[in-house]
Amino acid sequence: MQRMAMFLLLMAGVPGSASAQVDVAKLINGNQGSPESIAAIHYGAEGKIIWIFYHAPSVRGRHIFNGAGALQPDDAVWRLGADNATILHTDADLDIGGLAVPKGEYALYVFLDKGNWKLIVNKQVMEPRSRRPLWGINMDGSTTNNPSTELGRAALTMGKPAAPVETLKIALTRTDATRGKLDIAWENVTASAPFTVK
Repeated sequence: MQRMAMFLLLMAGVPGSASAQVDVAKLINGNQGSPESIAAIHYGAEGKIIWIFYHAPSVRGRHIFNGAGALQPDDAVWRLGADNATILHTDADLDIGGLAVPKGEYALYVFLDKGNWKLIVNKQVMEPRSRRPLWGINMDGSTTNNPSTELGRAALTMGKPAAPVETLKIALTRTDATRGKLDIAWENVTASAPFTVK
């Protein structure tokens, strides 16, 4: 929670972040089993911020991906975390793996396409009726991803970590002044996509 408090203080002083439609404080639920995490990076002299807020589940002895009996079955949409839908905020227009993403806020999901994952960027981040941030799954266990509100999908480059990753990790890293990389790692899977800041 100390990391969260520092992030919220940072966001309070960042120009342009006040226009965010998601109140980050409403994403904090205190679930110690899937704690809140943030990947954040900035670009340019004006400090354009890109952040991803997610809840990070742990493996806890379960079979998470790939094959029979997996918690997240092949050919299904995963909420890319736990609890609330994972949120991307960007102060800059982006290109993520060939997908044009205008500045704004989006819910992120992953289509688990038999080991060839696709990142789903969805324009819907709030519950239509309550105007609260989306929960990641519906009562029937399906994700809240609505294909009709998808901005698009980008292919992810798949790999394996050097050692099993117990707790989901999403990272944003800078590769040069206008480019970076989105990395996802959990259990025995890694997935990544390059991005460019426009």
